[in-house]
Order: sequence, then structure tokens, then C-alpha cells
Amino acid sequence: MKRRLLLLAAVSLTATSCASTDLTQGTAALPAAGSAWSGPVETGQLPVDWVATFNDPRLGELIAEAQRANPSVAAAAARFDAARASARAANSGRLPSIGASGDATRTETRAGGGNSFGADLTVSWEADVWGRLGDRARAGLAEAEASAADLDAARLSLAAQVAKAWFALLEARLQTDLSVRDVEMKERSLSFVERRFEAGVARSSDVRTFRSALASSRSTLASRQRIEASAARSLEILLGRYPANAIEHDADLPVLGDIQGLGQPADLLVRRPDILAAEARLNASGYRASEARRALLPRLSLTGRTGTGGGDLGDLLDADTLVSNLIGSLTAPIWSGGALRAERDRSEAAARAQLHTYVNTVLSAWREAEDAIYSDALLADRLAAQTEAFEQAAAAEGLVERQYRSGLATIFELLDAQSRRISAESLLISARRERATNRVDIYLALGGDFLPALPAAAQE
Repeated sequence: MKRRLLLLAAVSLTATSCASTDLTQGTAALPAAGSAWSGPVETGQLPVDWVATFNDPRLGELIAEAQRANPSVAAAAARFDAARASARAANSGRLPSIGASGDATRTETRAGGGNSFGADLTVSWEADVWGRLGDRARAGLAEAEASAADLDAARLSLAAQVAKAWFALLEARLQTDLSVRDVEMKERSLSFVERRFEAGVARSSDVRTFRSALASSRSTLASRQRIEASAARSLEILLGRYPANAIEHDADLPVLGDIQGLGQPADLLVRRPDILAAEARLNASGYRASEARRALLPRLSLTGRTGTGGGDLGDLLDADTLVSNLIGSLTAPIWSGGALRAERDRSEAAARAQLHTYVNTVLSAWREAEDAIYSDALLADRLAAQTEAFEQAAAAEGLVERQYRSGLATIFELLDAQSRRISAESLLISARRERATNRVDIYLALGGDFLPALPAAAQE
């Protein structure tokens, strides 16, 4: 399928002149798509709505809100409207052009005065003998298709950004909660150490050491509260809200299973919006090149003119009069300082560049997908290992705490055990968020659908 698409695009570049080998060299630069992804994943169909796979209704609501209010998507929609208007303007050159003019004259004589009125109607039309105007219209349509794909890409990118920002905010909250618990735990431990010191069992250095540890935990808490507030504001900006750190985020990070279906590498050619946009621009550049070549050929134009000549208005609309005044002209470029040939060469070079841009877009898309798919399995292994590390650290902390209370462990052993458990739990939270973010990257790289999460207006 990939080869067929590239060859069809190359044919559109060379349809009206001798085929240039330079225009088709890009087809050989793109290797054949694999029959399956290199990672250990199923090649079944992608989910209809990848947002739903995270089992987080709040995420779907946020994405729908962002699609309605985000200024970047609104700008992409406006550019699409402009491209559609440009396509209509490009097609108008194939239709007749009608113009009208009028005049009024006042004549004064000794016998009196009089008014005379006149009107003229001009009709002109260029016969698209060689298809130049058709190429222009098709180029405009292809550019509108590219703009539509750009809009889809903006919507998909925004959905992915919102999902990542949401997961980052959830991670920040969990990290803050962890710091709060750490401070509370150290406050309890300090109280216990101070009682031991007052009883003459602990040394003053133990008290000062724990006070230092508590101050460090409070410093970490303040830092994580700042990160959480910043994460909330970043998400609010994507939602088109004022960044007031007011978004509710008491949910937990998603628990992810194995990916059920990812399609095949060749599916990206008809799924990813950026590839579809590059393909449409490739077609548009081919039509532009064809238009520039045909601009060197003669043009046949028909012009008709009729007027009232001071008579009745009916004379203006008389078809016989208009036809009798119809003039045909055949014009051909003789010399324009090389401008037309220079434009032909420029447009053909631009078409070749666009072909290579298309190839590069496809290769980059495959790399992004393979990277994300490969990372998913590794991140799953990391998550499992980090879960075990946390469980072991938590068990060790409980053991050392009991030993310290019994006088069998030192204050430094207790602080080390607590630090190891806090660090392991923090890394576990980060591992969960990183895997969720990578799962978003997978669906983004594959051009996954998320229509059920979109507002109705955005689906039209």
C-alpha cells in the first residue's frame, strides 16, 4: 500500500511532462513497512477510544473541555476555514467572470435638458484547454485537505497533552501526599526521641539529627507543593482556563494492563494526521508543478460585451447581442524575462522537496511508534521491580523501627531505613506516571481515535 501511494503521488508530479527521475527517487528511499511491530504486542485493531482505556472518566471530561476552549485548536480550525475559502477561490478561475458598469449623463440645451443612462455587461471566460486551471483548483483542494489533517493533528496532540498533564498533576499530588506523610512520621519519631532523651536513654545528638531530618522533609514538602501547583496551572492553560491552581485532582494514577491491539505499521499511512497532511501537500505540490508547466502553453479566452447604449435595459440582457459581440482570443507567452520557466523550475523543485518531506514524515512516525511500543514492556518491568523495591523497603523500615524502640538499632539506621522507603515509594509513583505517559505516546504515535471524548461540535 505504501509503494502504491508513493507512486501515485510521483505520477501526479509528472503527469503533464516527461517524467523526471528526480521526482521518483524518493520512492526508493522509503523501506518497506514491517508486517508487525518489533515489540511483543498484539497486532489487533486499535481501541475505538484510547482515552477510555485508562478508566478515568475525569480524563475524558478534561479532554472534551480542552477541545472546546483551547486556543491552539481554535487557531487550527480557523486556518482550515481559510484553506477551504482559498480552495473555493482557486476553483473560481474555471468559471465565467461577469462584470457590470453604468454611467449617467446630463445634457443641457436652450430648449431644455435631458438625462441619459447607460450600462455595460462584460462576460469573460478562459477555456481550460490544457488543464492548467484544473490543476490550480485541485492544488487548492489538496491544500485544504492538508489543513483538515492539521486540524486533526492539533486535536490529537491536544488530547495527548491533556492526558500527560493530568497524569503529571496526579503524580505531583501523590508526591506531595508522600511528603506530608513523611513529615508527620518524622514529627512522631522526633517526639519519641525527645522522650527518650528526657528519660536519659537517647543522646542530644539523636534529637538534633532527627530535627535536621524533619527540617529537610519540610523543605521537600514545600518544593513538591510548588511543583503540584505549577502542574495544575499547566493543565488549566491547556483547558483554556485562568491558571488559578483550582482544578480538582483527587484521583489516582491509572492501573495499566497489557496493550490489546496496535494494528500494523502500514496502518500509520492512513491513520496519522501528520502523514495524511504531508501526503496532501505532496499532491498539492504536484498540481502546482503541473500548473507552472502548463502556464507556458497558449491560452484561449472568450470575451463578450453588451450595453444599453442609451436604450432599454432589456438590451443589456439580450443573449443574441451578447453572442454577436463574443470575441475569442488566443494568447501565448513569448518572452517574460524567464519568469515562467523559473516558476516552473521552482515548483518542480518544491515538489521534489515535498516528496522527501513525506518520506521523512513516515520514517519518523515509524520510529516514534517503535520507540513507544518497545518502551512499554521495559517500563512494565521497571514498575514491577520498583514495586518489589518499595515493599522490601517498607518491611525493612518497620523492622528497624521496632529495633530502635528496643534499643537494638541506632538513630542513623532508622533514618536510613525511612529514607530508603520514602525514596522507593517516590520512584514507584514516578514509574507509574511514566508508564501512563508512554501509553499516551503509543496512541499518539499510532494516530489513535478518541472521538467519544470529543464534544459534538468537534466531531462534525
